[in-house]
Amino acid sequence: MDIYRLGSRGEGVRQIQKALKVMADGIFGTITEEAVKMFQATHGLTVDGIVGPATLARLIPVRLKKSKRHINEVIIHCTATKEGRDYTVDDIRKWHRERGWSDIGYHYVIYRDGQIVVGRDVDIAGAHCAGHNTFSIGVSYVGGCDENMKPKDTRTQEQKCAMLNLLVLMRATYPGIKIVGHNYYDKGKACPSFDANREYRRL
Repeated sequence: MDIYRLGSRGEGVRQIQKALKVMADGIFGTITEEAVKMFQATHGLTVDGIVGPATLARLIPVRLKKSKRHINEVIIHCTATKEGRDYTVDDIRKWHRERGWSDIGYHYVIYRDGQIVVGRDVDIAGAHCAGHNTFSIGVSYVGGCDENMKPKDTRTQEQKCAMLNLLVLMRATYPGIKIVGHNYYDKGKACPSFDANREYRRL
């Protein structure tokens, strides 16, 4: 799980800096650390200058509708499409309907630029993991395969940051939920092409 602190670098840090309205150079230096501490103090958070899940959720909030269903897990997927290719919820909905489904199977899709887009309404059971749709929410990022359609973690930094923010908010919305990769239940699949269980076990 990503924790941003003094010395961290990358797109996640840049998004944090933009939210704090400090110079967005992607380097977590002393100015960013002080800005984080001021933000934490103002919002009743632990003042340590570290952007962990609680601080991140307040800094870069994600709007989330709470499902009327009882939710006990979030299942992470990839779209199993080639790296560097952009696809939309409408594209995926078309593919899924061609398979005979009533709608897109996922509840949320994360685009390569980090945009989180709603797919199927969370009040309706998804079609993303056999035997686990009734009480779960399906989240997929666009990508997951290399140019030869072999499994590969193709997540951009924007996607990683957006996924983390979404999962932090889901934890707050549905206390006690389990976060697992699709391949945790379907051993024959590589989806989501990274070890989601290990990456989010501390969340």
